[in-house]
Amino acid sequence: MEQNKGRSRVRRIIILLLAAVMLVSGGLSLHSYLEDKRAQEEYERLAELARETTAPVETEAPEAPEETEPETEPYVSPINFEDLMEENPDTIGWIKVPDTNIDYPIVQGTDNDFYLNHDFYGKESVGGAIYLDFESQGDFVGRNNILYGHNMKNGSMFKDVIHYKDEEYFKEHQYFSIYTPDREIRLKAVACYYGEAQPIVRKTRFKSQESFDAFVHEMIKPCSFAEDVTYPAKTVYTLVTCSYEINDARTFLFAVEVDEDGNEIGPDAQFLQKMDDLMKERAQAASAAAQGNEGQKN
Repeated sequence: MEQNKGRSRVRRIIILLLAAVMLVSGGLSLHSYLEDKRAQEEYERLAELARETTAPVETEAPEAPEETEPETEPYVSPINFEDLMEENPDTIGWIKVPDTNIDYPIVQGTDNDFYLNHDFYGKESVGGAIYLDFESQGDFVGRNNILYGHNMKNGSMFKDVIHYKDEEYFKEHQYFSIYTPDREIRLKAVACYYGEAQPIVRKTRFKSQESFDAFVHEMIKPCSFAEDVTYPAKTVYTLVTCSYEINDARTFLFAVEVDEDGNEIGPDAQFLQKMDDLMKERAQAASAAAQGNEGQKN
């Protein structure tokens, strides 16, 4: 009898423990669901805000003088950056990939940690935000523009990036855009694959055009269906998200700038000079920092 009572007591304890585990698990699942729902609603509101534009005031245009070529119309962004920057001054762009869920603001912080687990509004969030590497140029004129976003189970953020590993999906979604206050950057995907989270992918400083071309070649080489890149290359855009094929894996999507007809844009003399100047500035800054550290030691 005592033995049966003991067994019954053990069963009750096990049942209570299982019930407690289920309650905790259910609570966590509910919290995760509510968090995802909140974040999704906020980004939907942001998308609406971003596309709200103020109608221009109609004025009577002056008569154009005869025999003059029409002036090129200034760029007008389809994204309302003025309001977005009031919401968050770290806003630097907007990425949109047609026929996918990727339609988000791009921010840039002073490191790569904050927006990893904070949303556009700076609130803690497992979904984080879409953000540019803090060592990339904030105006997207650097050599390697690295964008990060989480691979979320609900399909948000950079979830759709992992589908680019499929060649058919890759070709169907090859063209997309990044919008800034000053221009639309048209992009063409040239390679996608998964691999280890190696630091080389984050490289943003290159000693010469030749070293940058070698870097681009090395980055796209692992993709069996990679598109040809015309060298000398101008810039590369690297989209990074989590992947699960191996331990600590990442999916990398590489793209290059193209014109309205989909032709790759190469570097002109002005761009090459700008890159040379930037390299010299960085070298001088690094030298000054090294001298300062040496002075402190002495």
